[in-house]
Amino acid sequence: MKQKFKNLMFVLMSVVVFFGYTSKLLAAKETIVIAQGADAKSLDPHSTNDQPSSRVSAQIYDRLVEQDTDMNVIPGLAEKWEQIDDVTTVFHLREGVKFHNGEPLKASDVKFSLDRMKKSPQVSHIIGAIESVEVVDDKTVKIKTAKPFGALTSHLAHTAASILNEKAVKESGDAYGQKPVGTGPYKFSNWQAGDRIVLVANEDYYKGVAPTKTVIFRNIPEGTNRTIGLETGEVDIAYDLEPVDKDMVRNHKKLDFVEEPSLSMTYLGFNTKKAPLDKVQVRQAIAYAIDVDSIVEAVYQGGAVKANSPIGPKVFGHNPNAKNYEYNPEKAKELLAAAGYKDGLKIKLWTNDNPIRRDIATIVQDQLKQVGIDVTIETLEWGAYLDGTARGDHDMFILGWVSVTGDADYGMYPLFHSSTHGGAGNRSFYSNAQVDELLDKGKNSVNPEERKEAYIKVQEIVQEEVPVFTIAYPSDNVGKQKNVKNFKMHPAGHHRVYGATVE
Repeated sequence: MKQKFKNLMFVLMSVVVFFGYTSKLLAAKETIVIAQGADAKSLDPHSTNDQPSSRVSAQIYDRLVEQDTDMNVIPGLAEKWEQIDDVTTVFHLREGVKFHNGEPLKASDVKFSLDRMKKSPQVSHIIGAIESVEVVDDKTVKIKTAKPFGALTSHLAHTAASILNEKAVKESGDAYGQKPVGTGPYKFSNWQAGDRIVLVANEDYYKGVAPTKTVIFRNIPEGTNRTIGLETGEVDIAYDLEPVDKDMVRNHKKLDFVEEPSLSMTYLGFNTKKAPLDKVQVRQAIAYAIDVDSIVEAVYQGGAVKANSPIGPKVFGHNPNAKNYEYNPEKAKELLAAAGYKDGLKIKLWTNDNPIRRDIATIVQDQLKQVGIDVTIETLEWGAYLDGTARGDHDMFILGWVSVTGDADYGMYPLFHSSTHGGAGNRSFYSNAQVDELLDKGKNSVNPEERKEAYIKVQEIVQEEVPVFTIAYPSDNVGKQKNVKNFKMHPAGHHRVYGATVE
């Protein structure tokens, strides 16, 4: 009898342990852990425009309109809209949408968000064409542009054009970037600076509650460590794997490697307000001294193509015939001598703690040494790097730009217009009246051919004057566990997690 009782207890305990273990597994499946190479700078979409921040913000907020993975503009918080004339568009908001703090979405929140965005030095240029935002009623907003603006809806789909709750922003004040409130599929839970940001599913999301209850964004700067996280199962999705790790992930029986063309480019920027980089000949010399093919092969290992323009082939307005600098160190030496630097010069090159950019910096340092340019590399923390280049403390720097809207206006206006010096994008502090005029023309036209003609000319000028030397068009990649389903990459790089599951 005692033995039977013991056997029964053993079975019962085994069942308890089994179900306890199973419940733990089920609980684990309610969480997706995503590793990226830098921590967010802020979750206030009006205070920064960097990719690590946008990748998190994209889960918290919605926009009036969205762009799908084919870059088509689709309804967002506005279920429909109509263009009244060349400068007026009316947007009709969805019924029943709530912010994470329980406040209903109203037209006044849209006006507040876009008006606030227009005052931001970091992102105002994105909707600089907007003259006024008018509340017609609680569910209707009228947006007027000062002039015709062909890319309006594409720009309103930008993560910086996310709709904020007026009450939440005013209550949090300067701390809002650490207390974001949106209408998106995930709500902000907590932020352990330098380590992780935790989001939880929004139970009131208008499209339906997300199947995965928790999303954790981990800050893992070293690409190899992100790959190790995949191997150990600590990480479900890892963004931006290093080329050296690609084959390992491809060949791992439990992992998938996904690589797709993006809207991004990597560039070497020059502070055109500082000698000797204020001379076009010096900038051209540096461009001729860099062997881009070797960088693409050694650093990207097939995950990028050589660039000939600040915008890539997937972006509207790309000029396939813009000047392409071929490796020519002798030409570089001639240009340096003509600029008064026959005996060489010394210069500093900034980069952030990004393995690919560090590798590029090392190669550039070596190649420039061959033509008499002594380069000192300085590596800065991401926030300090953005702040310093916004102030103009640098000489040269390595950075990327994503033409998030798929349109040349966004791809070039922030980088080259004289009104966007610093944090808004023009960290080269470049000014050219003709470029300004052409960029304004492209922005203020609704004629696609007229716009394209203006942008083609801009690319010809900037490739000749070289305020930035565009190196490559990298592909986006992610590594993920095979049991992660329904995760789709977005060409703009801020991939949406909504709908993804771990099976």
